[in-house]
Amino acid sequence: MTPILSSWQFWAILSAVFAALTAIFAKVGVENVNADFATFLRTIVILISLIFILSVTEQFQPLNSVSTKSYIFLVLSGLATGASWICYFRALKIGNASQVAPIDKLSVVLVAIFGVVFLAEKLSVWNWIGIFFITIGAFLIGVKF
Repeated sequence: MTPILSSWQFWAILSAVFAALTAIFAKVGVENVNADFATFLRTIVILISLIFILSVTEQFQPLNSVSTKSYIFLVLSGLATGASWICYFRALKIGNASQVAPIDKLSVVLVAIFGVVFLAEKLSVWNWIGIFFITIGAFLIGVKF
């Protein structure tokens, strides 16, 4: 694998680009569709895409190779993802994408806080300053004045 493809920064930037496109595409797509049904359709597309990717790259693994702990936390993650998507699509149905997406990105702030509280991650003063600015920025973009 080339150095760029093994860089977490590369994949994180791509994630941000695709997340931005998700907001724009979803806002247009949910216009005349029930938000929950739109989430259902999106989930089917993701499922089919992942089956294709796992098949092509031969990355399927036996179900018994996954630990019980991993199953529990992946199920919890899946439930949280589903809840997030349902809430996100409902918010997009009602609000502007340019306001919904920044508020949704407060998840960055919450991940930092949860990482410290639950995973014992350490953040520097500069990290906390960045978290503060993300919070202020999300509110300045997401709230109409």
